[in-house]
Amino acid sequence: MARPSNDTPREPKLFRTLRDDVGQVVEEMRERGIGSMVSRTFRDLERFYLTDDARRRIDRRSSVVRVLHRAGWLIRGLLMKLTPARRVMLALAFVLLFLGNQRWQLGRNDVVLELRLPGIVLLLLVLMLELKDKLVARDELVAGRTVQLALMPQRNPTIQGWDVWMYTEPANDVGGDLVDHLPIDNSSHALALGDVAGKALPAALLMVKLQATLRALIPQFATLAELGSAVNRILVRDGLPSRFATLVYLVLTPESGHMRLLNAGHPPPYVMRRGAIEELPRGSIALGILADATFSEQQVDLGPGDVLVAYSDGVTEAANSAGEFFGEDRLKEAILETAGQVP
Repeated sequence: MARPSNDTPREPKLFRTLRDDVGQVVEEMRERGIGSMVSRTFRDLERFYLTDDARRRIDRRSSVVRVLHRAGWLIRGLLMKLTPARRVMLALAFVLLFLGNQRWQLGRNDVVLELRLPGIVLLLLVLMLELKDKLVARDELVAGRTVQLALMPQRNPTIQGWDVWMYTEPANDVGGDLVDHLPIDNSSHALALGDVAGKALPAALLMVKLQATLRALIPQFATLAELGSAVNRILVRDGLPSRFATLVYLVLTPESGHMRLLNAGHPPPYVMRRGAIEELPRGSIALGILADATFSEQQVDLGPGDVLVAYSDGVTEAANSAGEFFGEDRLKEAILETAGQVP
């Protein structure tokens, strides 16, 4: 008789998992407070299910009526997010749960119809279907993240005379941040830091297009201004409405502190020289907005010990549990404190 190998993964135990979950929730409640967790949960629900118009209409109500209207609009928003079949199932579940037990007089006999049970069954069925869709989408996003990370440099580039460190962390499973390195020839290396407007899959797809376009076009142009115009025309032609990309594109010369820089709508990089932080000039418009936009190339010279930091707004707009942004001042302090510690 064949026996399962000891290496066969076992299914997690339900009650042990629930016990661990309870411990995790209790610890989180102890750290953040119940009120903070509840209010944050409702804010997230409102942002997802309520339109701006609905929120404005609710805010005009008195405090007591506002609670009832908010609950009604949340239920409406929930129903409108579902497919037609699931919307009908959930609406029917609400009706059955509301009706509860119904007593009918048939002759001399009383007949009691228990309507809550089928309502609960319908509610659980809709929940299971929605969870299935979410898990399938999650698996696809995880696969997309794997592909996206594979397209980026697997290690920091080695360029003679330079210490280069590159890092990205998507806000979701996939994101619109681009970090790339491309050796152009023996005399120069290109580094790219891009940020596509929006998040998730649409931004990730446009990021891949931006990366492929840059890699294909960089050898064809002598100046970064010409490169920016060519990439911009392609993104305007093939892009999506309200989707654009900001970009910092650097070309480094080995054994030299000289670099050429293209900034298309991105936060200006910082340069640390002799213990002081200076901000480079702002660049041109973001890519993919105007077909006839013009771009300019900047020249930057760094000396030994100088540090240039290019970043996306995901750094300065990162927020802690209290809702405070990391901000530019903290970023500058971090640059001053960590200069010379690049791995």
